[in-house]
Order: sequence, then structure tokens, then C-alpha cells
Amino acid sequence: MAYEVKVPAVGESISEVVIARWLKQDGDFVTAEDLICEIESDKASFEIPAEQSGKLKILAQEGETIAVGSPIASIDTEAADNGAAQPEPAGTSEKPESGTKPAVEKTEEKKAESTSADKSSSGSEGGSVHEVIIPAVGESISEVTIAKWLKADGSRVDADDLICEIESDKASFEIPAEHGGVLHIGSGEGETVAVGSVIAEIRGGSDGKQTPPAGDGKSTQVTPEKSTPATDRHVKTSPVAAKILESAGISSENISGSGPGGRITKEDAMKAVQSAQDRQSAPEPTAAATTPSPKVEQPAAEAGDRASRSERMSTLRKTIARRLVAAKNQTAMLTTFNEVDMSAIKNLRTLYKDMFKEKHEIGLGFMSFFTRAVCLALQEWPAVNAMIDEENESLVYHDYCDIAIAVSSPRGLVVPVIRNAEKLSLAGIEKEVLQLAKKARDGKLTIEEMTGGTFTITNGGVFGSMMSTPIINVPQSAILGMHNIVDRPVVVDGEIVVRPMMYLALSYDHRIIDGRESVSFLVRVKQHLEDPARMLLEV
Repeated sequence: MAYEVKVPAVGESISEVVIARWLKQDGDFVTAEDLICEIESDKASFEIPAEQSGKLKILAQEGETIAVGSPIASIDTEAADNGAAQPEPAGTSEKPESGTKPAVEKTEEKKAESTSADKSSSGSEGGSVHEVIIPAVGESISEVTIAKWLKADGSRVDADDLICEIESDKASFEIPAEHGGVLHIGSGEGETVAVGSVIAEIRGGSDGKQTPPAGDGKSTQVTPEKSTPATDRHVKTSPVAAKILESAGISSENISGSGPGGRITKEDAMKAVQSAQDRQSAPEPTAAATTPSPKVEQPAAEAGDRASRSERMSTLRKTIARRLVAAKNQTAMLTTFNEVDMSAIKNLRTLYKDMFKEKHEIGLGFMSFFTRAVCLALQEWPAVNAMIDEENESLVYHDYCDIAIAVSSPRGLVVPVIRNAEKLSLAGIEKEVLQLAKKARDGKLTIEEMTGGTFTITNGGVFGSMMSTPIINVPQSAILGMHNIVDRPVVVDGEIVVRPMMYLALSYDHRIIDGRESVSFLVRVKQHLEDPARMLLEV
């Protein structure tokens, strides 16, 4: 019976992959859970295990682009292991039914013996091996990036010690050690790994310096007396570093890796590329030149002034890019503008900011006024608070206001959500904004705190923006853009006066929101802001 090996689903938006490398040869006998193939998507690399034991027949070659769900190989589960160490008695090959079982059992016995030997050598103190596995961090997240190791390779860790920091396209997480022992790191910083993958091992015992990490046998044991020559070790390169070296046409054989087990990291690859660029830009010495001349060094200095560098695109940045492009391509986006006289709100803040802070222990900012004004206007114009359900071809109207506030963090733009903002007071809104903004700067936002949202507010004014057209945060249907406050001359009651003015921009999906609704919504927000008493009276 032939069992098909198909390309698994490796991500929500990934429809095809590339066969990077076959780890087994055509015609090899493979055992269940043996890694047989390595595939690559535009985001990460994955290894495909065999789910059945038998003879492997390869259908897709290295370098081919294959759609997700397509067969790339087949496994003849009735074939015997012809490569067994001890030959079977004559006539066995004529009866696959009787020959298959002993072959599989022998392979399993060898695996058990190998595993037993690995565990017995994992530490003279007799400790066990515990795998550190990437946990499930969100419903739609299939891969994460190793951001930072908080413990060094070979260091002693205790249960509940934080050992690693990972980041997804939405938030950062810290992984604790579930057991005490000696840490052996398997994945370097900057690598993108799938959820459920093993990134390290924790071994029992009091001393891990002479404990070789268990696994594929590629790691090299290091003793205090002497180090293993570079020619004897197997050079292992992270996926990010491999792509950098491949694009620069540089071989990894002569590069000394600084990662765990001599692994070539992204930084090692960048140094190698920079070194190669420096060698190419340096002038060649002439035979007649006997002493160095300042003119000879000048071109190198000029080349250094024009140097460029390549940095890994973070998972968050790639997701932001993908979502923004999707918003532009999949929505009928239009932007309408208006301006607001901020005199009334500025006067209120001047009069009551000290009393407000004394009572609520928080400052009175502009965001609470805008959030409150938006909530009142959304209840009056529900289409602006709606979304399109593409699957069911219907409109979903929300009777609540979950307001997403765009926050710039060191990792990129994040959009935490204030739940049921329509029920909060100005003080309650200010406290939520402060709490979420602090979490965003510290990288502590959870998936739940960034999920959902029915309407978004973004404040480009804090960076000096005078006017912009913000992009909708899909699947929402609208986003409000705030800008900087500038004293400008305006006409009031027939007289020219100077007032603190702000431009407002409302980008909206014209498939849901008509022009009348969008303009009326923005005018209502303007009215609430210019006359804050309307917000108190809800008129």
C-alpha cells in the first residue's frame, strides 16, 4: 500500500512552498517520524516527517515550487527494509507481509537503543532530558521568531526561570523553564520557527559543560583540553544567515559561527558580507608602490561613506506590510477631512487638569476627549462601526464600541483595544490608554489585548503630522486620524482671530459607508470636540 506524503498547511496565507532539500534518498527505507524533506515558504523553513514506515519514492525534486496539499512523495508501507544489518532468511522477500514487520521492529529497536544511549550519555549524574517547545501563542499564529535568549547555552537553570523571549507578528512572549537542569540551545536568535518546534533541551545533572546535546549528532562536544578543528565540525547555518550568504554568493565553509555549536548566525553572515564588500572596494596595490600612500586609502574611505546594510525584516513588520497592502487592495477606501477648533478642550484642560490629576491620579489628555466623541458619534452612525463578513456576504453591526488606539512601539506599530469604551468615563479612558501604551513600549501586550476592535484612532500629530490619509485597519470599516494643533487665523463671527486648529481625517470603506454617513460622522465628532458640554449631555 502506498501512502502519499503531501505538503502540509504551514500558514494562514501561504499557498505554495519550495522543496529545499531531501533529507532521504529515493528508494531509501524510512521509519515513522524520520525527517525526510525540508521545505521553504516566504516566511520560514519546515521539515516534513514520515508518518508511515516503508520505501520512499520521491515525486518532486529539489527547487520545485509545490502547492500546499500536493503530494511530493509516496511511501510503500509493504516494502521491507533491505538495508537491515542482518539479512533476512531466503524467501522472505517473496512475502512482503511477513518481511515488513521484522524490518520495522528492528528499526524501532535501533531507535530505542540509540535513544537510550543518548539519554545515558546526557549526564553522568543520571538526569533526564526535557525539551523546550514553542507553545501555542494565538489562534492564527503558526510561527514565531527567537528574539533573545535570556540564559546562555550550557548555563544552569531552575524551574520557572525565564530562558527565552519570542516574538510573533502581534506580541512578544517569554518562555519559562519547566524543569531545572542545564540548558542546551538548539535555535539561534533571529530564527523563525514553527509553533510546536523544539528550540532547546534542559538536561538534569549538576554540570552541563561536558554534556553533549542530544539530537541529530551534528553538534560537536567541546572539552577543556582542546577545541575541535573547524574542518571536523559540521557547519550549521540559520535560515536567515543562509539567505544572506546565498544572495551575496558567499560560501559558509570558511565562516566561523558564533552561535551555539558553531552555528552561523545572522550577525556572522552580515560580517562576512561586509568583509567581502570591503575587500572588493579596496584598491589593488601596484608593483611599483613601495610605501603606502594616502591617496590609495582615499577610495576605500569614500566607499565606506556609501556603505549599506541589510537587516532581517521582523515578523511584526512583515505582517504590518501585508495587512496594509491588503487594506489598500481589498477595500474601496476614501478619506474625508475636517478641522476642529481645540480652544474649548484646551481651556477645560487648563482649568481642571490639576483637580483631575489629584482625584483620578492620572493626567487629562486629548485622547480621552476624542475617544468619547467617537463613541457617541458611532452610536449615532452605526455603519461606521460595522464590518463586512466576506464569507457570508453580510454586514455585521456592533452595538458596542471597542476602540483601537494605534501606538508606536520599538518593534513597530501595534493597535491595542479599549473594550466597551462607550461605558468609560474620561478618567477610565485615560487609564486604559496609559496602561496599554506602557505595555506596548515594553512589548508586554497580549494577543487578547490586540484582537478585535470596531474602530481605530491614530494620532500622527504627536510626531508633527499636519495632514494624512490613514489606512483602514481591516476588517474595520473606518479609522480617524488626529494631527498636530497649530495656531492659525480663522474667521469667527466675521472677525479674523487666531485659534488652535487641528485637521481631522476619516478614512472609510465606501462599500459600507456612504458619503453622507462619513461626512455626518466627522461633523458630529467636530461638534462634540468644539463644545464638550454636548458630550456630557449626549446631544
